[in-house]
Amino acid sequence: MNLFSNSITSLERGLDYASLRQKTIANNIANVDTPNYKAKDVDFKKILEDSKNDFQNYRTDKRHFTFSAQSSGPVITARNVAYNESGNSVDLDSEMSEMAENQIYYNALTDRLSSKYASLSNIIKGGR
Repeated sequence: MNLFSNSITSLERGLDYASLRQKTIANNIANVDTPNYKAKDVDFKKILEDSKNDFQNYRTDKRHFTFSAQSSGPVITARNVAYNESGNSVDLDSEMSEMAENQIYYNALTDRLSSKYASLSNIIKGGR
């Protein structure tokens, strides 16, 4: 019998992703003036691949995509970006926007996880 639902595990993995993405974005912002620094991002597909044991992906049609990533790790160098004259590829406005978006995502996950634990606490206390 599984005491906790898979949704708690999924929420925890989402928090891990959001935390790693926040660190990566903060690193990009910190290196905005570093010559030849290449902006980095988090490869969600790689994190999904790492959690393959918990996540079952079923293909009902041969045209559906499979979840196979060939990257070496979850943090990758961003592609298709413009470089400034110093060779740096960090766009400060874009990074700040992504950081705000990621913060909203993280807060939503923590609220949902908190409500899951509050429900469990309520069940343990017998509804009192």
